[in-house]
Amino acid sequence: MNPFLRTYGADHMRKPVPVLLLLSVVLLTAHLTATKGLVAGIAIVVLPLVAIYVGALFINPRIGIVTVLAFNFFVLGIGRYIPMTWGLLMDGLMVLMYFSLFFKAFKIKVPWNRAGSQLTLLVSIWFGYAILQIVNPEAVSIAAWFYAMRGLALYQWLFIPLLFILFNKRADMQLFFLIWGALSLLATLKGMQQLIFGVDKWEQAWLDAGGDVTHILFGKLRIFSFYSDAGQFGASQGHTGVVFGVLTLFAKNRKFQIFCAVVAMAGLLGMMISGTRGAIAVPAMGGVMFILVRKHIPSIVLGVVAGIGVFVFFKYTTIGNDNDQIRRMRTAFDPNDASLEMRRINQAKLKGYLATRPIGGGIGSTGNWGKRFSPNTFLANTATDSWFVAVWADTGIVGLYLHLFILFFVLITGAYNVMYKIRDDWLKGQITALVCGMAGIMLASYGNGVFGQFPTCLLMYTTMVFIFWSPKWDKEIQERKGPSNENSIEVA
Repeated sequence: MNPFLRTYGADHMRKPVPVLLLLSVVLLTAHLTATKGLVAGIAIVVLPLVAIYVGALFINPRIGIVTVLAFNFFVLGIGRYIPMTWGLLMDGLMVLMYFSLFFKAFKIKVPWNRAGSQLTLLVSIWFGYAILQIVNPEAVSIAAWFYAMRGLALYQWLFIPLLFILFNKRADMQLFFLIWGALSLLATLKGMQQLIFGVDKWEQAWLDAGGDVTHILFGKLRIFSFYSDAGQFGASQGHTGVVFGVLTLFAKNRKFQIFCAVVAMAGLLGMMISGTRGAIAVPAMGGVMFILVRKHIPSIVLGVVAGIGVFVFFKYTTIGNDNDQIRRMRTAFDPNDASLEMRRINQAKLKGYLATRPIGGGIGSTGNWGKRFSPNTFLANTATDSWFVAVWADTGIVGLYLHLFILFFVLITGAYNVMYKIRDDWLKGQITALVCGMAGIMLASYGNGVFGQFPTCLLMYTTMVFIFWSPKWDKEIQERKGPSNENSIEVA
């Protein structure tokens, strides 16, 4: 075929219709940018890319899982630069994945049965309880319920079945760790930029609009990176430090081991510079859980000695007090700290208020949503300062017990799998890391509202799914090894 007779893409520009179409797009983009702002102009340019992405997602819904896990890290912080309700984008992506699976079911058999797990049942019960909160007689705002319910129950109800169906291979867990590690490392680098060079003009505008109340203490900036706030940044980076620290101990691939070690150290550094005192609970509880599930005497002795050493360092010494981050962390060990005393006072008030309200004051009654939609109510003006206290205030003692039952059921299941069911060393190490990280976040959530915020919430939901998949993966590994290798397998 003569190459000179072929029609190339540039040849279409000789025709009037493509030229007019391109010129129209350029003029429309310029007009919207001039009249509506840069965001509107960018939207016109991005729209075709969005269409391509949606088409790809319908062909391969796993793209949506990877997108959600990655964008999860930026979804709240990006609002400082481009103001809009980015959280609704996460809802939309999850719904699109369900639409994709629905349409695929016309051609292929979608393995919906993979989502038939105890975990799916539990989160469905929790979501059902959240739906019933609409008729809570104490609730004063349906809008507040809608916004708050998403982080409390909707995301896990939507995301967990999708993970069971679409993200259920051991290679997916490896990809999960790579995404998590890379973006957490980037978060610490961003945090160091804020610490050394200061915040940019958009971050400064956010501080000036009220963020400085909690993020500039005694003239020192609490580092928040590109997360929602310093509390979330500190706890999430502590979570990263625990998980990747344990992975470093078990990893057999040298390159991946080095990657995990770097991410773990960066995570703990990020936790320290955040100035979040409660974040120290993550590595503390993660270390305790590691000792418990390992059942290894040298590890227990080493862990106890290390724990005592850390406690003595913060509680009984003044070493490092010249450093703002260490000095602030040290206040977490002071039982007479003014902040801790205020939390006790607020919890005493809530205890009296909720004594006659077993199903709480309604989802969205506390925190930012309460201040936005029902600013004159008691709950909106009483600080919860804790994920579990917020759950208690919103859903009552009934909701709190149900929520805690689900979390401890998952945690105990994970610990049991590690201790008695998983025989493959590397898989045992991976699930151990996730279990230790979950234990740390659960304890830290008593001091801060970290559990239900991005990125921690989706990291936790993915952790839960992998915990429940792990016995199946181990069975596949043992079948691949064959009966001849059975005697060489180390049984926990």
